[in-house]
This record gives sequence, C-alpha cells and structure tokens, in this order.
Amino acid sequence: MTSIHRRRLIAAAVALPVAKAAFAQELSLTPACGAQAAPTPRQTEGPYYTPNTPQRSSLVEPGSKAERLLLTGRVVDAQCRPVAKALLDFWHCDEKGEYDNAGFRYRGHLFTDADGRFRLKTIVPALYPGRARHIHVKVQAPGRRVLTTQLYFPDQPGNRRDGIYRAELEMKLAKPGEGAFDFVVDA
Repeated sequence: MTSIHRRRLIAAAVALPVAKAAFAQELSLTPACGAQAAPTPRQTEGPYYTPNTPQRSSLVEPGSKAERLLLTGRVVDAQCRPVAKALLDFWHCDEKGEYDNAGFRYRGHLFTDADGRFRLKTIVPALYPGRARHIHVKVQAPGRRVLTTQLYFPDQPGNRRDGIYRAELEMKLAKPGEGAFDFVVDA
C-alpha cells in the first residue's frame, strides 16, 4: 500500500465517526418511526378548547414579557413519511395561568410544509393549579382523524403530580427557549 493510499484510508476512518455524529444530530427527535412506531398518544382536549382559531405561526401577544418558546417539529406517518398540509391547532394558558375563553389569546393554528415541518412562536405558559406546564394541540392530517394531545416540558416538578402527564409527550429542549416535538399520526 502506498503512503498516499494509507493517508486516504486513515483520513476516511477518522472522518467516519465525525460524519456519523453530525448525521445523528439531524435525525428526528421523537419518536422512532418504522415497523415499531406507535402513533403519538392521545390526551383530553380539556375544558378550554375553542374552535375556529386564527391561522398564525406566532401566538406571542404584544407587550408580553413571558419567556419565549420556539416550538418546531414534524408531522409524519408511522413509516416516517412527512405529512404535508397537516393542520396543527395550539392553545395554552397565558403568563398568569389563565385561558382566554372569550377570544384567541395564545390560540391559533398553522399548517405543515411539504416536508411535514412546522414552526410556532409562543411563550412558556404559566402554571395553574393541579396541572403540569403544558401546551394543547390538535393535529389533523388530510383525510385522517384528529389527534388531540398535550405537550409537556421536561424536568418540571408538576409533572409527577399531574395525573395525565406522560413522559413520551415531553418536548425536547435543545436549549432554553427552543422546543421540538415530532407527531406520528395514524395511517
């Protein structure tokens, strides 16, 4: 083996773990797809759902001083195929732990892009008695039934006390103010 071939072989061997690590960071965060993929768990919509929300990708209200949250993710089927034009309807309480039941504060819907991706700007909702910090969402893929569920924040003291909290519905928080969750919808 010539020294040039040896150098190329060593360079390739060194580059492979780096390439694998970079690729692994780009994989979908939640949950694994394929033959064993299960749809995202359903949960109650609760008493505060309001239909016909405005279409918008930002729920941040003018003048709010609450901590911001950028929630991103995808809607996919059980085979990890992206679901384009899926409707996601979000709602949560405000910075005081109250829901707006007369209007559309911290309520709105958006649609996934051609790759099944969504991006929502909102706030970290306050706590209210008896519940863990959470965000409600309805997901409807074209031609499929509605998935109603809730997303939770990791490492919250209220999670253990909340009777409907489910760890598999926790958002992944890569850094403060950025959450991610991928929804798997029924076929």
